[in-house]
Amino acid sequence: KESAAEPANPALPDPVNLGSGVEISIAADGEVLIRGGNLMSGYLHAPEATAEALDADGWLHTGDVGELDGDGYLHITDRKKDLIITAAGKNIAPQNVEAWFKGSRYISNCMVYGDRRKFLSMLVTLDEDAVLAWAEERGGKVREFAELARSPEVFRLVQREIDDRNRNLASFETVKKFAILEHEFTIEDGDLTPSMKLRRREVTRKYHALLDSFYTELY
Repeated sequence: KESAAEPANPALPDPVNLGSGVEISIAADGEVLIRGGNLMSGYLHAPEATAEALDADGWLHTGDVGELDGDGYLHITDRKKDLIITAAGKNIAPQNVEAWFKGSRYISNCMVYGDRRKFLSMLVTLDEDAVLAWAEERGGKVREFAELARSPEVFRLVQREIDDRNRNLASFETVKKFAILEHEFTIEDGDLTPSMKLRRREVTRKYHALLDSFYTELY
């Protein structure tokens, strides 16, 4: 794949030419931009919507966040509307961070939070089988999973997992505070889409008070 010699928009890196007159570039905030004669010319009778989607240089703003690798292949990493922008102005793709923490055998799912905040926090759901097996190996008394999830021992277990994984993240991506939920995120409760993606707005609304508590001095 070849790069064009002169980008039409000097604020953008050199676009990658995909052939047939189609170009792709990545904006400063990570949004994927596409330009070419085969794209739409605009929305019918909707000039404002057209102006939001197509800029003056003809770039279509896809709403996806991604990156181009060394071979010119595009990797979609998130949706722009889901980006977290910290109080310091750092852009964070939450799905990348969440995927990293879900690599822990004890964490089944999680949601990072921190838009316009000084640091990231996280809601965590546990892998029931892994946590019960961990508890059994320790020889502790048999407890219901919900009780175990509330225990200080499991909190310390998850804290160690988070601390260990934080070491491989940029400082602004690290999770400083977290809470363990007693139940999984589910489609039935409105936490997940039918394709099992987090409904961030719904989860944030549901746990708004808990998430806000992470940023008080009393927490």
